[in-house]
Amino acid sequence: MSTAVFFGLRALSQTLTTQEALSGVFGSISLATWIFLLVPQLILNYKTGSADGISLAFLFVWLIGDITNLSGAVWADLVPTVIALAIYFCIADFVLISQCLYYNHINSRSRRQQSVVSTTSEEEPLLTRRRSSDTIGLPGSHRRRSSARSGRRDSLSKILEEDDSPNANPWLRNTLSILAVIAVGTAGWAIAWHSGVWVPTIDDGDVPETIQAAVGAKLLGYASAVCYLGARIPQIVKNYRDKSCEGLALLFFLLSLMGNATYGASILSHSIERDYLNTNLPWLIGSLGTMVEDAIIFVQFRMYASKPTSSSAVE
Repeated sequence: MSTAVFFGLRALSQTLTTQEALSGVFGSISLATWIFLLVPQLILNYKTGSADGISLAFLFVWLIGDITNLSGAVWADLVPTVIALAIYFCIADFVLISQCLYYNHINSRSRRQQSVVSTTSEEEPLLTRRRSSDTIGLPGSHRRRSSARSGRRDSLSKILEEDDSPNANPWLRNTLSILAVIAVGTAGWAIAWHSGVWVPTIDDGDVPETIQAAVGAKLLGYASAVCYLGARIPQIVKNYRDKSCEGLALLFFLLSLMGNATYGASILSHSIERDYLNTNLPWLIGSLGTMVEDAIIFVQFRMYASKPTSSSAVE
């Protein structure tokens, strides 16, 4: 963190205005945030072996938004970094969706098999069940095996819970993760500035003709904004119906909030000229608008947080 601050202060001491530096820093932090965005949810799904908590409709609509965003970036002939990031978004979406479909398929097949086994055991004659228990072992051995299996499941749950909160509450761990992403983004911008990879765009109040002419790209930008705004609605509805946010990575939505906030801040820090804001309006709507929906999901995390029962408190 100190290294990032050092680079940042040193960069500001050179021929770079505060407005240009802030725009570059916010944009770099937003870039780092989007790169790490899906990692927490991928890890949580892998640890639990389930994707029941996340809405597939949310992911598919988000994928459509990323595809339209990529199409608009290519059409408008934006810088290669923006296009590469848009391609990365689409690939990451496919990875997360594939993981969710895989776990949903595996778990649904497992539930069907358990249902068949339970139905067969209920229809099995009592005498046959007694004989099978006699051949297997002493009376009560089946109960002991069942309790052992449930004990293993409880142990697995405890291990996962311990992994999720190691000597610190989740909010503290997530805060440290966010600070680390901010440090990476700031250091990345400073290094790019000193090496000459990043050069501030001079704002003369005019919008380039190539951007003005890309009306179709702007329409695709609005389409992606609508998709981003609508994507979270299925997730909010699912959380409300289930009265639970179990299976969702809180850090995933925290990073989303920070990514959208810094992206909007990078645009507004660069210029507040009317033509410039009008050109970037679709992306401003998509980024700042979804922050409101992320706030709703945070409220749901708080509302549906599991509270310790009296029995568990006694234990």
